[in-house]
Amino acid sequence: MATADMPLRVTIAEDSAVLRDGLAKLLIDRGFIVTDAVSDPEELRRSVDRETPDVAVVDIRMPPSFTDEGLRAAIDVRRAHPGLGILLFSQYIETRYAAELLMGGAVGIGYLLKDRVADVSDFVEALVRVASGGTALDPEVVSQLLAASRRTDSISVLSPREKDVLSLMAEGRSNAAIASQLVVSEGAVEKHVANIFTKLDLPVSQSDHRRVLAVLRFLGA
Repeated sequence: MATADMPLRVTIAEDSAVLRDGLAKLLIDRGFIVTDAVSDPEELRRSVDRETPDVAVVDIRMPPSFTDEGLRAAIDVRRAHPGLGILLFSQYIETRYAAELLMGGAVGIGYLLKDRVADVSDFVEALVRVASGGTALDPEVVSQLLAASRRTDSISVLSPREKDVLSLMAEGRSNAAIASQLVVSEGAVEKHVANIFTKLDLPVSQSDHRRVLAVLRFLGA
């Protein structure tokens, strides 16, 4: 894991040469170390084994069939390297394997849609958050994962406002950002978050990230 003296190490898996090179330059210019920039899933697997980056930016649709090879490779490398952050960066939403990736380990997962990242700083912030063990899920990804989920009983105990708060938590928002979005005080959000943890039976733990575990419960994982 990166420290103040050791910048984040990033592997990029993107079949488009233009986007792959552009992402690499963008990250290098901002002080990241790009350990590799590869174009297919097998290269991603080998690169992560060899370079042990902090986080991998992975496109979902990659060769040979351009369906879900990138996402399945992300699941594989995550299983082999549980501490590796995974940021899916794609034009598409693939709910089945995305849910499997989330179920495989909640800490350090992101899923952003290329067309909806409005600012480079938003992308960089999401990448750092994922590498640090947080989540960064596009609101549309959250919406479709919820629609695909069949397990809603676990969150039926939450109030509508608590579900609103949890949905924004799934996007990676801080309490302050949630308060601004819902036009309430930060103290009110803190109370909602505490209620969510209590109702979902998520006690304080040194090993588990309760915000991420709550998000997983919300997504029906």
